[in-house]
Formats: sequence, C-alpha cells, structure tokens
Amino acid sequence: MSLTREQKLGGLAAISAYSLWGVAPLYFKQIAFIPSLEILVHRIVWSCLLLLLVIIALQQWPKLQAVFKQPRLIATLLLTSVLLGFNWWLFIWAVNQNHMLDASLGYYINPLLNVLLGMLFLGERLRKMQWLALLMAAAAVIFQVVSYGSVPWIALALAGSFAIYGLLRKKLAVDAMIGLLIESLLLVPVALWYWWYLADSPAVNLLNNSWSLNLWLMAAAVVTTVPLLCFIAGARRLQLSTMGFFQYIGPSLMFIFGVWLYQEPLAPERLMTFAVIWLALLIYSLDALRFNHKQSRRLV
Repeated sequence: MSLTREQKLGGLAAISAYSLWGVAPLYFKQIAFIPSLEILVHRIVWSCLLLLLVIIALQQWPKLQAVFKQPRLIATLLLTSVLLGFNWWLFIWAVNQNHMLDASLGYYINPLLNVLLGMLFLGERLRKMQWLALLMAAAAVIFQVVSYGSVPWIALALAGSFAIYGLLRKKLAVDAMIGLLIESLLLVPVALWYWWYLADSPAVNLLNNSWSLNLWLMAAAVVTTVPLLCFIAGARRLQLSTMGFFQYIGPSLMFIFGVWLYQEPLAPERLMTFAVIWLALLIYSLDALRFNHKQSRRLV
C-alpha cells in the first residue's frame, strides 16, 4: 500500500523536527562562552516574539484570547512554563558543560518514562513487553550507579521534567503552538528581570555586541520555534504512534556529536548503560509496532 502525499509530508516534517532538535546542541556550543541562564533569557524572549508573529500571520489571535479567558488553564500553563524553562536551561547547561551524552541518555529514557507516567496517572495498562522495557531501563540506571559510582542526575532530571511537562500538557485543551506562546509570555517578565538586574556577561548589552553575535543570540528563536512547527505539521498528518518512531533521531544525533565531535568520555560502564537502554527501546518499539498492526487489522 503506497503512502499518500500527506503521509509523506508528515514523515518529512517529523524527521525534520527531530533532526533539528538533535542538532540544536551545535548551536548552543557556538555561544557556550555566554552563561546558560543568559542564553535561556534570549531563548525565551526571542521565541516569544517569533511565536507572536507566527500566531498573527496564521490568524490564530482569537484562540490566544480564548485561552486568556480561562484562569485555571493559565494557572496550569504557569506550572508547565516553569517545567519547560527548567528543562531548557538544564539542556543548555549540560551541552555547554560537556554533558551532551547525559542529555542524550535523558531523551532516550524519556519515552519509557512517558509510558510509566501514563500508567500511574492516566490509567493506561502496560503490556508485558512494556514492563520489560521499563525494568531494563531501571536496571541500566542502577547499573551505572553501582558500577560507575554516579547517579545520572542530568539525564533523569531532563527526562523527568519533560515527561511531567508532557503529561500536564496532554491534559490541557490548548493548541501546541498557542500553549508554547503563553508559556513563553509567562516566562518573559522573569527573563527580562534577570536580563536587566542580574545578567553580567560582556554580551549582556546588545548595543555593545557585534551584529553577528546578536544574530546568534536571536537565532535562539529559530532553534526553538522551527522544530515545533515541523512537529505540529507532522503530528497533524501522522498517528502519534508513528511519530514516536522518529523520536530517537534527536538523542542519537546528540550521542554521535558527544562522542565523535566533542570527544566526551564514554567509559565502558556508561556504554553499557546506553546499550541496555537501546535494547529496552528496541523492545518497546517492536511491541508498539506489533500492537498497532493488530489494532489496524481489527479495524479492517
């Protein structure tokens, strides 16, 4: 059965989204001399401005206004904005402090953590192979703690914050792009306060920077927004289960860059942790593929 044009476009958009997320560390490495909190400020401010322009161009203003008329929804988005801001900052810090492999491990763990949270909070029942994948992931983390002598806290914090963020956003009746804009808007006051009162790097004053450095800083908006737009385009054309098979592109690119481009140390114990996680993800993916195939046959 040949793929439709929409499915092909969806697949291309999904690959683009996850590939762009995977190469994002290369961008942050270019401005690694700037403190991570200051980079986060630029990411928040410029992303907010770019998203506002996109919303206006797509004539989505009524949707934005409708959300602001729901105080409880805004309160929950305030919580998700804090989680997102923390996740963004930790990712930037990890990349620029030569912990790209930890960031990669975190985004490998993330889909398995999503399954666990779905069971705990959404009443989803896990199949046997999903349980096996989760137990293997837990064993991999415990193995690193025992053999390598360190808790992979960066990976766990990245995976945990993003999984909880995804769980909360899944329950909210708000468009992905509108939601991100509101989260950015809620973070902007804090970001501007930090920029004005606390930021003290030589690049804090844009008027004193070269035009090229300012462009690098403003490009944080593109790094943040363009992958999201690609993801939305893909999600609208493909099943979420299909989208899930593309999500390993990002952490795989990070792993490659961390090991071969930036020469981050990969001790045998850490490699074993990755190997077990990879095997767990393979089991999880094959089980999902088999389950989706069964479901589609029942619908025929």
